[in-house]
Amino acid sequence: MEVWVLFGTFVFLLLIGTPVAFCLGAASLATVLYLGMPPVIVFQRLNSGVSVYALMAIPFFIFAGELMVRGDIARRLVALAGAMVGHLRGGLGQVNIAASVLFGGISGSAAADATAIGGLMIPQMKKKGYDVDYGVNVTVVSSIIALMLPPSHNMIIYSISAGGRLSIADLFTAGIIPGLLLAITLMITAWFVAKKRGYPTEKFPGWSAFGLLFFNAIPGILLIAIIFGGVRSGIFTASESSCIAAVYALLVTTLAYRTMHWPQFVAATRAAVRTTAMVLLVIGSAASFGWLLAFLRIPAELVAMMKDLSSNPIVILLLINLILLMLGTFMDMSPLIVITTPIFLPVATAFGIDPVHFGVILVLNLGIGLCTPPVGTILFVGCAVGRISVWQAIRTIWPFYGAAFATLMLVTYVPFLSLWLPSLFH
Repeated sequence: MEVWVLFGTFVFLLLIGTPVAFCLGAASLATVLYLGMPPVIVFQRLNSGVSVYALMAIPFFIFAGELMVRGDIARRLVALAGAMVGHLRGGLGQVNIAASVLFGGISGSAAADATAIGGLMIPQMKKKGYDVDYGVNVTVVSSIIALMLPPSHNMIIYSISAGGRLSIADLFTAGIIPGLLLAITLMITAWFVAKKRGYPTEKFPGWSAFGLLFFNAIPGILLIAIIFGGVRSGIFTASESSCIAAVYALLVTTLAYRTMHWPQFVAATRAAVRTTAMVLLVIGSAASFGWLLAFLRIPAELVAMMKDLSSNPIVILLLINLILLMLGTFMDMSPLIVITTPIFLPVATAFGIDPVHFGVILVLNLGIGLCTPPVGTILFVGCAVGRISVWQAIRTIWPFYGAAFATLMLVTYVPFLSLWLPSLFH
């Protein structure tokens, strides 16, 4: 009955439109009261959920991303991406994806990627004769790449949700090849769609122009090396690297590019504070929810049930992926990571799946959920930037969904893609 109270309250509040953080907190409180425990337990668990040192990295990485968005970094990266891949079929679509790779390695945020890259690319694509739905579809699905590359704060959330035992450096490293693989599959898909619709290519600007664009983008690209190189080498922790990233982003945008002025700085700070508050409230509420899951032995029961269904890891991974894809259609990513990690990670490890590998699967899977209706946050962002309805976008987005799902299956069943690069550093 306790399980019914926990999930019943959560689902009911979610269906009537209550914010996810309050759904989690209220469901936890209702269950604790039903069990006859002191209500203060919920608030203690919420407080302990956000009182984790590693979480310090999240606000600073978010702040660094906001500074980059408002400091003209995205425009320079888009220009560089245009010189690199604009000559391919569907040139601006290819530029969009390549820019997502470059900017994703700086912001680590799908929302920031969709806003910054989409805001620059979709209007250009309209002017060059591209259909708006194509521009929105490419922008929305390619923004998932940012979730896979360092400094993805969702990898940090997964590490903490897994009990803080997993190396953030390993998770950062593990997501690189799957992220690049996703970019390649999306570029192939964009090529086929562009060829079918007869979209043009862009002219290669020449090596001298390419060199100039690369030189102009170097200060922004260096941030990738600072974050990843510093964390991977052990020079500083993920939390320390986030502070360095924020300071570096501020120095680059104010001194090198001279594009950061007081209004932009205030806007970046407000946006970072708002996003951080939302994320941490969700994490704290989900921590109390997750504690009750463990207290009620739900993960252990799920492991036993899965073993009864099948002893084949291939089948188990497929079931987990399908459940996560379904959940991702109506819940946001951060709370799902905190809720589902304590449930499915024990199942995965019981079947011999590496926790780092599972983290990459989880983040990629839930990233796809950000692009799917009815609660696809990134889908809404892309449609708002492109000024089209969600229905117009999803009518033609299926090839890109297919590319993302194919990448998910490859990453799921070929652990080498996630684990080879981290193994080189051990």
